[in-house]
Amino acid sequence: MNKLYVVVLITFVLSMSACSTRGKGAYRYSTNSNSKTYSSNKHAHNRTMDKKNYSHPTMRPYTIRGIKYYPTVVSVGDRFKGNASWYGPDFHGKLTSNGETYNMYGMTAAHKTLPMNTIVKVTNRRNGKTTVVRINDRGPFVATRIIDLSNKAAHEIDMVGQGTAPVTLEILGFETKGKKKIPTKKEMRKAPQKKSIGNFALQIASFSKIGGALSTQEKYDKTDGYSTIIKDVETPNGRMFKVVLTGFKSEQEARDYKKSSIFNKAFIIRED
Repeated sequence: MNKLYVVVLITFVLSMSACSTRGKGAYRYSTNSNSKTYSSNKHAHNRTMDKKNYSHPTMRPYTIRGIKYYPTVVSVGDRFKGNASWYGPDFHGKLTSNGETYNMYGMTAAHKTLPMNTIVKVTNRRNGKTTVVRINDRGPFVATRIIDLSNKAAHEIDMVGQGTAPVTLEILGFETKGKKKIPTKKEMRKAPQKKSIGNFALQIASFSKIGGALSTQEKYDKTDGYSTIIKDVETPNGRMFKVVLTGFKSEQEARDYKKSSIFNKAFIIRED
């Protein structure tokens, strides 16, 4: 086989490891390797998201190629397994999903649903090598892949040549402008929404952690014209986050909807 043909073929295969087209920024190639690095120490990052990120536009559901994705909050220590890919020169200098300029030499990555600025430890299960990245983009939109690493991050776990690699992701924390402790009840009420409940509503789910409540709220908001909110409630068993479907004009409307919808096991509640 002609050597030139082999070189061209290898280059093409490696370029296909990148995820789908992102921003429309101008292409600017740079060899500047100065980039921020992130510690693998869990205690070096905030354990909760900044409250401003709860309702950030990048947390809204979005559709790519007919598939709807629901960004959701995760907790420190959560782990996920799947395949990683990487993207480089073809996207260098273009805009990421959160408006930053993609730098292939930066320690960043794209993920379909993790909140922006989530700090993630990535372990290559083939060789045990690890790297730590910050999520600042959406992708990869390929069913078998869960994360798209920057070129530099891919080099750190020795997967550039293969194009993809089986990995384990571990949530280390969240990068915010200031260190925050667990949000107070007042903050939590402000974060998901600022709405009042009508006289009748359906309680569709209840969680001890805000992550599950936020995910459910995003998933079912605007279902059949009704809205979801989160109630932060103190109970004898501790703090609970209840997801409530609102907008019913009467108890009968709530009962009729409960019978005919997917929420047939929900509780009808009445507010003063």
